Amino acid sequence: MDASAVWIMLAAAVTILAVVVASLPTLFSARGTLPPGSFGLPVVGQTLSYLRALGANTGEDWVRRWVAAYGPVSRLSIYGCPTAILAGASGNKFIFASEAVATANPASLSRMIGRRTIRDVTGDEHRRVRALMTPFLRPDACRRYVASMDGEVRRHLDAEWRGGRAAVALMPSMKDLTFDVMCTVLFGLRRGGDDGVRRALKAEFLQLVRGISVVPLNLPFTTFSKCLAASRRGRRVVAGVIQERRARLERGQSSPADDVVTHMVAEGLPDEEIIDNIMFLLIASHDSTAASLTFLIRHLDANRDAYDKVVQEQEEIARCKASDEALSWEDLRKMRYTWAAALENMRLVPPVFAILRKTTNDVEFGGYRIPKGWQLIQPITMTHWDPAIFPEPEKFDPARFEDSSVIPPFCFIPFGGGVRLCPGNEFARVETLVAMHYIVTRYKWKLAAGCDGSYARFPLPYPSQGFLIDIEPKPMLGQQTK
Repeated sequence: MDASAVWIMLAAAVTILAVVVASLPTLFSARGTLPPGSFGLPVVGQTLSYLRALGANTGEDWVRRWVAAYGPVSRLSIYGCPTAILAGASGNKFIFASEAVATANPASLSRMIGRRTIRDVTGDEHRRVRALMTPFLRPDACRRYVASMDGEVRRHLDAEWRGGRAAVALMPSMKDLTFDVMCTVLFGLRRGGDDGVRRALKAEFLQLVRGISVVPLNLPFTTFSKCLAASRRGRRVVAGVIQERRARLERGQSSPADDVVTHMVAEGLPDEEIIDNIMFLLIASHDSTAASLTFLIRHLDANRDAYDKVVQEQEEIARCKASDEALSWEDLRKMRYTWAAALENMRLVPPVFAILRKTTNDVEFGGYRIPKGWQLIQPITMTHWDPAIFPEPEKFDPARFEDSSVIPPFCFIPFGGGVRLCPGNEFARVETLVAMHYIVTRYKWKLAAGCDGSYARFPLPYPSQGFLIDIEPKPMLGQQTK
């Protein structure tokens, strides 16, 4: 092991020890019975075994063993903090509904994107920021985005897939696509005029996301140090966009309804808070939708009956369109089976493995007292993979979601729930359906030779080889251009 690696390990140990010392009062201040379980080894706790399981995609087995040993409410130590695992629908509801529960981020993420995002603030502040974003994410707004998303998807596939390439690394391709959609649709960065800004923001963002869940050690040559530097540069790019939008507003050349950045500027949100929320939106919309698209294509490749139904649904829509005609909102409403397949995909591979929260007061749940300052972890697949809720849970079966009203509350939570329901769920739905329409009507694909399809679950689902597929263009469907 080289010297730099030793220094990194020592610094990591010091950092975790400092967190543990700071949290010691919360271990002993609470009255009442703590949940059963174990805090494990000093400093380390169960962190290393938990992260190893996520890296090996055995996180579900790890959680099941822990719950079998200690029950649906139990304690352990993760990331140097006392933590309670809440398993099941009642735990989901508690996490999303309790006033004494707030969002928790890995320390590395908070330091890179800021601490004033919609994910972090609570109460009136949360409602204020959410009210600023909602006009751009609710269904009537997403209806206006269909044509812009359509153009971005076609441009991306024409440039990256149709140029004679036999194989595509699917996850990187979908990440590029979702980044471009966000820049065009929500941030109002124009093709042509703002290309330089898009390139600069993308370069820094791709470096930044590598540090989402690393040990936050700001030492020379560490991953976190490089990601912090990328964050600072990316924030300067966003600050420049804010200045440009403010100037356009003052000259009467734009409207608050143009894009989410201009709207926040017009509402008087401090620049620092705008930057924090733009950085968060980039991360939230980028990786989660890209992962969902990637794994949906992976599941359709392995389940040909479902693939055939999706293709049939999409080709019926394509045949009614002129060859250069964009999709419409009405077209998306016809994509019921495709969206059912997307939901079933998110049941099997949720965008995140577990929901992370923290207690802001002493709370009681399941007959146990959970002290203020503890982390709460809710493994999503404890309900998504529960055979009592979803029979044959390992099977990919989109029919489960053709009538989603039969699914019990707080059992299917890829977008959260309650007041913490993700405001971008409708945006993600439209983006997914537009992308899948052109992928299945314009291309055939199969798993490339040598690609095993394996993936890890930390920090987000990511195929070990990017999920390589061989692609073959299909003849264009649709009527002749009128």
